[in-house]
Amino acid sequence: MDAERQESQDDQDGTRFWREEREEGAVYNTYLKRVTYLSPARLEDEMVREFSHLMWETQKLRVIKAGTLPRLVEALATVRGELDSSYMNIFLATYRTFATPLQLLQAIVDRYHLLRSQNKRGKSELFEQQQKTLKCVLSVWLDTYHEDFRESPNYPCLTLLENFAREVIPDSDLASRAHNRIERLKKEASSNGAENIQFRFSICDEVDRMIDEEAPKPLTFPDISPRLCAEQLTLRDAELFKKVVPHHCLGAVWGRRDKGGKDAPSVQATVEQFNRVSLRVIATVLKHPDHLKSTSRARLLQKWINIAQELRELKNFSSLRAILSGLQSHPVYRLRRCWSAVPKETIVLFDELSDIFSGENNQLNSRELLMKEATAKFPDLDSQNKSLKRKNMQKRRSWIDNGTVQGTVPYLGTFLTDLTMLDTAMPDITDDGLINFEKHRKEFEVLAQLRLLQSAAQIYNIQYDNRFWEWFDSIRIYSDTESHEMSCAIEPPSESIAKIKKKSASREDSLHTLCDSLGHKPSKFDSSSTPRLGFFCGGEEHNSICSIPDTIAASIGPLVTISHSSSTSSVLSSDSDSQTPFRSSDTCVIRVSMTSGDLSPDTKTHVTHVYKSIMLNNTDHTNTVIEKVLEKYSIDDKPDNFCLLQILPDGELLIPERANVFYALNNSVDLNFIVRRRSEQESLKDRKKGRRRLKKLSL
Repeated sequence: MDAERQESQDDQDGTRFWREEREEGAVYNTYLKRVTYLSPARLEDEMVREFSHLMWETQKLRVIKAGTLPRLVEALATVRGELDSSYMNIFLATYRTFATPLQLLQAIVDRYHLLRSQNKRGKSELFEQQQKTLKCVLSVWLDTYHEDFRESPNYPCLTLLENFAREVIPDSDLASRAHNRIERLKKEASSNGAENIQFRFSICDEVDRMIDEEAPKPLTFPDISPRLCAEQLTLRDAELFKKVVPHHCLGAVWGRRDKGGKDAPSVQATVEQFNRVSLRVIATVLKHPDHLKSTSRARLLQKWINIAQELRELKNFSSLRAILSGLQSHPVYRLRRCWSAVPKETIVLFDELSDIFSGENNQLNSRELLMKEATAKFPDLDSQNKSLKRKNMQKRRSWIDNGTVQGTVPYLGTFLTDLTMLDTAMPDITDDGLINFEKHRKEFEVLAQLRLLQSAAQIYNIQYDNRFWEWFDSIRIYSDTESHEMSCAIEPPSESIAKIKKKSASREDSLHTLCDSLGHKPSKFDSSSTPRLGFFCGGEEHNSICSIPDTIAASIGPLVTISHSSSTSSVLSSDSDSQTPFRSSDTCVIRVSMTSGDLSPDTKTHVTHVYKSIMLNNTDHTNTVIEKVLEKYSIDDKPDNFCLLQILPDGELLIPERANVFYALNNSVDLNFIVRRRSEQESLKDRKKGRRRLKKLSL
């Protein structure tokens, strides 16, 4: 970490960055901290305070920045042998990206044996304290991360831990705890068959009961109140979110979706529920294309918007986003006549709910709202509409009078995006071949927010309604092709738009016009303010057309829009130009592309390649950033031959040669950049000057 960057940090705690220190197998950031050797009570004494400047000393603190696995394990104990609890929390939460549980346990065992042998040669309190620290780490690990030890049928980690503890530290209870854990896991595994039999019997009993009693009439969508629907969706979302294993969200884990979600089953379950809700929104609106009138279908749209508002009041941002995604899917969004029949007040409500997930400025609205309401008792509803504002005030008074306390369920896609961007932008291994632990510190900042929200999700007290889920699961969902055909059956595409499509020359324009030919969005909606679909977590993307592997597209399901054109099978990322990556006070992830020398026939600008993400620090100057980009694209050239430009809505911003890019960039727009050869930039400038001269002459 750069000294300049560290000196910019707040010095209120008396800590100041000194230098970077390197040892074999490790790199450390060294800090100097001013501490007093008198108690705070004595410092309050006026006589003592007069000489307080003589009662301080400077201590040297080292924080590991990168290292081998043995050196990272060594850093679990401070120089005094005490446990570094903050470091331990980060380490145990993120180690799976560079080591397996068995590898980590073996490294801790090896470290303990080394300290034990050193202690035998010369009795040392330091070595004894370090051994106690490692025992504490093992105890915390065993109690906190149960899933790391579920390696049936042999349970190698628990077996190694039991044997090690029994032989080396017999005075500890680790051996008995490991043995008991093995026995319990074996018992659970053997009882699974019996539980399945019991489950089948319970189903038979339920069928017999339904025969004996008169079965209740199945629910239909009109029978279900918006509140009931919102509560049941929240119950399911909260259950799934509480079961999310935070380290499953890491980019290096969640990014392995080619394995069908096996590495991150807890995250996959949440994504699947999100898709289930979104697909059922589409299905209920498009059902019976030949029978329902536009006014009847408008009532279905209105009901889903009211359910979304109830979810907002329950602070369930996951199903809220899923419903909005369903309503904004193209087969639903293109139904102009249906949307025009929706009451104006409901449209205003829909717009305000959509603004929560606006992609502008790194989804700032949803992030701020989530942090504001994460642990709040109830939501802080607001509206520009007078009628809605009055209703919200009445609800607020009711919540206060009744002592209402709501939990919180976030939209998990925001965290997955941040962690995937971090994983893409920061290398796992440094140039020295060491594990980059600075990357894991930043990942832990996101995981810590996730853990906080999981505790907030515990607050809900909602009863399960079996009839609702029977209705929910009975809804027939449609494929993308079926949804498109049903939508066109409800409102056929206009001929004029179809003619425009034929005139389109370029492949990209053909795709965009094809989307338009499915039907214009209602004029009441502003597409720039509405959220795009889905769980976007990608680190690299094309400027407009994204090629997504089939395995990833399958896992994302309906949250990507697949072109129906017979001439191409490209997949359009619905978030390709709206999502912005991770950003903090001293770092951010920017997306950079290289320009080729080719000119686009339509825009007459240089064609850009696929975007790649890089981490930008608050000390990076222009040449440093260009050097990172060239390395990303495997281009062997001098940074001086290139220039860096930020893409703005109305043009490009040239970053000066010696500027600090972190402070020179425009923060009010998405952080998209282009690296262009200086010769190309000069020729572009000359062409622009030539066009200006021609304009003046024509005048």
